[in-house]
Amino acid sequence: MMREAIAPLPKPDNAKGKPRRTGVEIEFAGLTEERIAHIAADALGGEAGKVDGSDWQVTGSKIGDLQIYLDIFLRKEADSTLKEFGLRVGREVIPVEIVTDPLPREGLLQLSDFIELLRSEGAEGTGRSPLYGFGLHLNPEIASETAEDIVRPLLAFALIEEWMREVWPIERTRELLPFTAPYPKKLIADLATLGPDATLEEAIATYRKHTLSRNHGLDMLPIFCELRPDLIDPKEGKGGTVSPRPAFHFRLPDCRIDDPDWSLDSEWRRWWLVETIAVDRELLERLSREWLAAKGGFHPFGDKWVETCGTILEEAGLGKDARA
Repeated sequence: MMREAIAPLPKPDNAKGKPRRTGVEIEFAGLTEERIAHIAADALGGEAGKVDGSDWQVTGSKIGDLQIYLDIFLRKEADSTLKEFGLRVGREVIPVEIVTDPLPREGLLQLSDFIELLRSEGAEGTGRSPLYGFGLHLNPEIASETAEDIVRPLLAFALIEEWMREVWPIERTRELLPFTAPYPKKLIADLATLGPDATLEEAIATYRKHTLSRNHGLDMLPIFCELRPDLIDPKEGKGGTVSPRPAFHFRLPDCRIDDPDWSLDSEWRRWWLVETIAVDRELLERLSREWLAAKGGFHPFGDKWVETCGTILEEAGLGKDARA
């Protein structure tokens, strides 16, 4: 199945009939915050300026405002010797991060071009060093607040996560770090048992029962805390502050910015597949049944779920070549 770059999602508009937007967080090394800010201002317009300490921003660019900073918790602390030491040491292993405003598809295409420019300027991705573990996070706006538009993408990702990690593996360093841990097997089992017609309340209760960590390939806490703060309090999140918002937080993708065969679209395609599966109720039902069958019982030679999942997706025209 051939598809265009930054392919529109199956449900491209939100509940108000406006195009859905996606915020992007990009982690990489090789360039300072100041240098990145000036490259961005030259390429995208706007004004580059220092915000605080080593933090920079670009305001008024073609794709809105950009926040640029070393991705380390110490940057938010008051100026101190500890902070300065952390920033100096951090540059050896901790990425600079660019955070965008929520962008429509056209903005994502412009961001993709900008990423290509950063590559030519010397940006380094997660594969450059065994010490690197850089990611590219996508924050797609939800299509609506209905259970269908929240629970089904969650279920789709949970069911194909193991297959996705095997067929389109993330860098080994990121796999070893705790920031993108796979969903617990019991969570997937309960979601598969509930199926695609589960209520939002059922999905939240199930998720909360098995994990309150933000450090998964798909972090659902921002959505759950936004829509039902009575069921999950942001303070309960583990592994970082939860910022409630009506957007998925897809943390799985790599940032291999120095690889000429990699692009923003390479990682967008992962999410496109999740949502494409999510709108096909029969496919979700089948994946749920087959996952429960594959994972049940004793399998001395492995449960073969990756192979089974791949076969099901191939038959639906959504196998590994669907990204091409």
